[in-house]
Amino acid sequence: MKDDKALQEFVSESEEIIEEIFQNLHEIEGSIDQGRYNPETLNAIFRGAHSMKGLAGMFGFEGIQSFAHHLEDLLDKLRLGKLTFDKPILNRLFSSMEYLRSLVADRAQGKADDMAAIDERIRELQAMLAGGKGGAESNPFEGVALDPGLLGVLTEYEEYRLKTNIEQGHNLFRVRATFDIMSFDQELDGITKKLKGMGAELITTLPSPEPAKEMEIKFDLVAGGDRPLADLEAELAAPNVTVTEIEQASKKKRPSPGVAGTVESFLQAQAPSGTVVDDDDAGRRDEATSIRSVSKTVRVDIDKLDTIMNVVGELVLYSSQINRFAEKLRLEQGNTGPSAQFFKASRALERKLRELQDGVMDTRMVPLKQVFDKLQRIVRKIVQDVGKEAELVILGGETELDKLIIEDLGDPLMHIIRNSVDHGLETPDEREKAGKPRKGTIRIHAYQRGNHVNLEVEDDGRGIDRERIRRKAREKRLVDNVDALKDDEVLSLIFLPGFSTAEKVSELSGRGVGLDVVKENIAQMRGLINIDTELGKGTKFTLTLPITLAIIRALIIEARGRLYAIPLSSILTSLMIEPRQIRTIERREVMEFRHQNAVQTLPLLRLERIFDLRRDTAEAGESLYVVVLELADRRLGLIVDRLHGQQDIVIKSISDVLRTRGIAGATDLGNQQTILVLDAAALIDEAARGV
Repeated sequence: MKDDKALQEFVSESEEIIEEIFQNLHEIEGSIDQGRYNPETLNAIFRGAHSMKGLAGMFGFEGIQSFAHHLEDLLDKLRLGKLTFDKPILNRLFSSMEYLRSLVADRAQGKADDMAAIDERIRELQAMLAGGKGGAESNPFEGVALDPGLLGVLTEYEEYRLKTNIEQGHNLFRVRATFDIMSFDQELDGITKKLKGMGAELITTLPSPEPAKEMEIKFDLVAGGDRPLADLEAELAAPNVTVTEIEQASKKKRPSPGVAGTVESFLQAQAPSGTVVDDDDAGRRDEATSIRSVSKTVRVDIDKLDTIMNVVGELVLYSSQINRFAEKLRLEQGNTGPSAQFFKASRALERKLRELQDGVMDTRMVPLKQVFDKLQRIVRKIVQDVGKEAELVILGGETELDKLIIEDLGDPLMHIIRNSVDHGLETPDEREKAGKPRKGTIRIHAYQRGNHVNLEVEDDGRGIDRERIRRKAREKRLVDNVDALKDDEVLSLIFLPGFSTAEKVSELSGRGVGLDVVKENIAQMRGLINIDTELGKGTKFTLTLPITLAIIRALIIEARGRLYAIPLSSILTSLMIEPRQIRTIERREVMEFRHQNAVQTLPLLRLERIFDLRRDTAEAGESLYVVVLELADRRLGLIVDRLHGQQDIVIKSISDVLRTRGIAGATDLGNQQTILVLDAAALIDEAARGV
């Protein structure tokens, strides 16, 4: 059995390869209905299967290696045009990748390969392989002014792509370029990007047979596309570059390009750049050319980053202490001699620690795309299971969050997506009767707003029926006076444990487990969830999450003689008021608040009411401070006695036994004093409930 570290490396590498293949399959799925797809994408899938086979072989996992090998054979036939790429084959590739993922998961759990089951899956692939195209073909290169020497060195894949371009009536070009031998790779890469940017397909790149001067090297590039020669000459115009069109005696456009793949509509900003020759084919020419890794990344266990972050957090606290000592010494002894040097050194230490902190934070940040790509598969499977039609539209996948938050975000998003598909979207016939497209849309939009990230999950389904929620609440006796609830309060009932409007239990929903878990998980991430819905139009869930839960800047406040910390990312502003400015509406304290030239009613909350603090320090009539909290579009004024300035803090979790509403954790102020950190999202929720 492999040691744990090696097994972890295998699992991590395999997951990356499989995820990339899934992304490419989704890209092809979006275009295969039109009978067209990017051949570069299919080639990338083939290379992924080839890498998976090699990785499994290196670790001695024969079952995974054998399955990946037969999957590679199927993909090889597809990319060479020997097998027609259609929907059944695409579905088979999706299910095969899911099965490959399960084999990797089994290995991660220490399970051996089930060779009987793997052999059965291999037989299914072989059955599809047997359905390839046959028959003799005429010479596709007849009448094309190609150097026979060039044809002799093309790989089978390059020969197929050349043949496809000829059959589709594309123009063929030869680009001859001369480079300095010290910088040819960057210059060659530049030409490649320009060709792909024009929608041309780079068929092959070879060293030119034409002699070159000392310290120079020449390359011949063969490309195909619909653009005329003049366009390529203008785009590639340079003293060291010549472009000529390869003559074709007979060139006729076929009525339909078929699913063999055209490239001009897909290569723009889609195909990966920076690789001039296909990796796998180049490897066949000279497998020993280089063993240098293409990747410049190093995988780091998130627990190790947590340890580093905690140490940095402690250093930040000690740095704050040193700064206070330096400031005190400077005031006592003047700004000269050792006191001045000590003060200067303390400030330099603070700056460097800030750089270190930012560096570690940046290392922990990952794009939301990692979660969104997995949701594509979930939507695809759920839609098939319930017999509905839907597409997932994703915006803002490049938005970054802390890795720990990303990990905890998967389940809440999955519950919301399931709810949208099962409850939100109508059946195709229902949508057609309602004047909607048969295919529903679920839209995910992520964007950064200050120190928070907003995540919107919106569907164009039937919307949430508030009256139906009221009826269910009465039946289950969830609240005493349902009819007195406002619209927003009615919607909040769907987050209660055990609540469900489903008339029958299904595999997806109806058991009353789901949205209560969503709210609980979001709260643990110190986030907030809002709902906007319109009957017949759709529903939007908005999740507001902090960018990180590690080192944060906080405002230290005092209420009834006790200190608390509030993350600055949750604070809009703070102001001083007189008690007479506070009014009571429906037994809730409020005040008028001016923001962006508009006056609004701001709900207020006193900490002593939440935490049952005694009134033993503040006198009636004294001025009060109001800290205005803001998350998403919701605001709350927190009434406190004093403000004690800002400080960097590291939030530590506390025992569930000690946990109470409104508390996110605890922190050390660096002077041997431990205080509680307030949870802004929970406090805003408490205020909305009229606490």
